[in-house]
Amino acid sequence: MKIDLDGKTAVVTGSTGGIGLAAAIGLAGAGAAVILNGRDEDRVEAAVRTLLEAVPGADVAGIPADLSTAEGCDKLAGELPNTDILVNNVGIFGPKPFFEIDDATWERFFQLNVMSGVRLSRAYMKGMMERGWGRVVFISSESALNIPADMIHYGFTKTALLSLSRGLAKLASGSGVTVNSVLPGPTMSEGVGEMLKEMAAEKGLTVEEAGVEFVKSERPSSIIQRPATTQEVANMIVYVCSKEASATSGGALRVDGGVVDSIVP
Repeated sequence: MKIDLDGKTAVVTGSTGGIGLAAAIGLAGAGAAVILNGRDEDRVEAAVRTLLEAVPGADVAGIPADLSTAEGCDKLAGELPNTDILVNNVGIFGPKPFFEIDDATWERFFQLNVMSGVRLSRAYMKGMMERGWGRVVFISSESALNIPADMIHYGFTKTALLSLSRGLAKLASGSGVTVNSVLPGPTMSEGVGEMLKEMAAEKGLTVEEAGVEFVKSERPSSIIQRPATTQEVANMIVYVCSKEASATSGGALRVDGGVVDSIVP
């Protein structure tokens, strides 16, 4: 199967690194014109350079915008009025004891992880439906199903994305627009790598070895027994954005290494 997205435009939120940048590189490699996004202009420009190194000659641009606010989402939609593909990837995570999570933290996680996808889907989906083709993807997490006791606020936002994705898929019924969620498990992104550095230093391990140990101890149900790479997750994202995935909508597609102990997707 050859995925060809020539002539399509894709915006990937939170794409200055990690899964977002890997997905952007994959989409550009399939021929899509790609818009990168992040809060910091310098990091967005650096990500554009990284993508061009990976896919020479790619059609790529960057739009810096803080998507935790309505104003930031309006800025992105104002500079890019239409897109064929929307990958709602931006998000934050981090462990914190439940009794120490104040209202402001709950609100911060909700605004970025959930409302950015609400606002951008509202901005772009109607045009996709009118044109008869489009792909919307929400990057959820296995934590949407296995709510972590030390990250309840994070798991809550990722569960919310499953509801949003399924509802929007029904809204777009018969229009040629598909809406899906992708659920990564532990993934060796820059953020996770930073989180593992302290553990690695304490135990005299490499970050990669610490990642394996983390998965085995904290996600023992993992079948692959290691973190996924960002490219492995990006492969699923690129597929679900493709023309070939036209019969896949309303799905919650797991790239979790088998962490969720279920025989049903």
